[in-house]
Amino acid sequence: MSIQSSKEKMDALRAARAEWVTRLKDSEAKYPTRNARFTTQSDMDVPLLCTPLDLEDIGFDYLRDSGFPGEFPFTRGVQRNMYRGKFWTMRQFAGFASAKETNKRFKLLLEHGQTGLSTAFDMPTLMGYDADSPKSKGEVGKCGVAVSSLEDMEELFAGIPLGDVTTSMTINGPAAVILAMYFAVAEKQGVPKHKVKGTLQNDILKEYIAQKEWLFPIKPAVGLVIDTIEYCTQEYPNWNTVSISGYHIREAGATAVQELAFTIADGLGYVDGCLQRGMKIDDFAPRLSFFWDVHNDFFEEIAKFRAARRIWARLMKERYGAKDPRSWMLRTHAQTAGVSLTAQQPYNNIVRVAIQALAGILGGTNSLHTNSMDETMALPTDESVMIALRTQQIIAEESGVAHVVDPFGGSYFMETLTHKVEKEALDYLRKIDEMGGIVAAIENGYPQAEIGNSAYHFQRLLETKDKVMVGVNRYQQQEKSKPLETLYIDRTIEQTQSQKLVSLRARRDAQAHAAALSQVKEDALAGKNLMPSMIEAVKAYATLQEVCDTLRGVFGEYRELGSF
Repeated sequence: MSIQSSKEKMDALRAARAEWVTRLKDSEAKYPTRNARFTTQSDMDVPLLCTPLDLEDIGFDYLRDSGFPGEFPFTRGVQRNMYRGKFWTMRQFAGFASAKETNKRFKLLLEHGQTGLSTAFDMPTLMGYDADSPKSKGEVGKCGVAVSSLEDMEELFAGIPLGDVTTSMTINGPAAVILAMYFAVAEKQGVPKHKVKGTLQNDILKEYIAQKEWLFPIKPAVGLVIDTIEYCTQEYPNWNTVSISGYHIREAGATAVQELAFTIADGLGYVDGCLQRGMKIDDFAPRLSFFWDVHNDFFEEIAKFRAARRIWARLMKERYGAKDPRSWMLRTHAQTAGVSLTAQQPYNNIVRVAIQALAGILGGTNSLHTNSMDETMALPTDESVMIALRTQQIIAEESGVAHVVDPFGGSYFMETLTHKVEKEALDYLRKIDEMGGIVAAIENGYPQAEIGNSAYHFQRLLETKDKVMVGVNRYQQQEKSKPLETLYIDRTIEQTQSQKLVSLRARRDAQAHAAALSQVKEDALAGKNLMPSMIEAVKAYATLQEVCDTLRGVFGEYRELGSF
């Protein structure tokens, strides 16, 4: 029995593939390939077939590039037994109207098997304004819960033991103030600091890139993020202080590669800021977390998750010299793509969300939010949010996909696509490094322009039908379907919240309140870590806007120059 060398096997495979290509032409004569561009959602070419030859072309090495789950470079996941040991955390975004109403939704979701809370705030809160500000008019409680003071935060989590749940809070510009309120509530509940667990989005850099909800100029805003990382590293060791968010970058029109590259670049910006502050990499890096969009292209999304873990692991180990394996791990939350939801034929969104959720899980996410079918029109109803939660539970309990770690690992196509996504993302990271880092790149408008161009390109693909959205540019229905019943937020919430603030201001200790805000200003002028003084300010019932206005008076406000 002869033993073939690897070279001989590859040569034989090349010859066999060439013969197959010849036979393929015969098949295409009978069944012509349809007239379409076969590309990913991000418009990368997709090959008809991949073989071991494709892995040879990219120089794929199993131990170096893939490895084992829970081990460097974490391509196959950050836990060795992944979902056999623990399902991903199932979260549903919740937040509407008042703290009292949202508290009811929280309890409903927890009763039905949700394992973590995810909090959406209304636009005034996201922009650092109280409910009774003239700038808040018409927006109070509309796209999330209104939180203007510690009193609202206390009501939001009434009857929910903060030592027993993990809470995610989606807020950025005034994130440090909201975090101060959360910690104050946990303290009032008597929860030990080490038992307070959750994640603050707190990613201000992606606001300048994509979502545009900012308060202060870039450098002091990044300084606030570093304050939270530094403070929590010392005081709240199990709190994830920043969720470095590709989600909003993708929703703004970025490709999967751009989402990956710009998000990693943001993460490196925070790492550099912490190191400049004098922190040690292995003290803070294990608590950094990420947040990805899960879009329609099933394979591309799985490849993105795998490439993200590999890139981050290598950067932490090789660029920054991190020694703790936890510092190398990219732990992530994911959310199905809100931008993919359509008002046309909204029941189609249930199918889209299920496919996207499956991609996120096969990609190895640690936490997942599934969008509700009606979120393109309004905040979700109880019924639609329950369907979204059940989607995750059916995948977890019925599909069998949670039985095996990274089932696509070793796939000729998946490994090739993961390599391609990684390579193109690293090209972007090199360009950003050459510009002087992500802050300089943002100031020059580079990521903003790249995303704008990609959004325009994708829109053109939809208009020419090179990309299909079912029910939108193909398979439309002429007859009108029965409209969905959507959640209505009563405008009286604005008046109720304003009255609560009037009452709060009359009841609080005026002297303690004034002294606490004065300390915030003094610390901001001195360049001190602002978390301790902000915690004391919110405990004195200073409102969100009062703290933010104090900081606006020191830092100023950001105005985007814009680029065309």
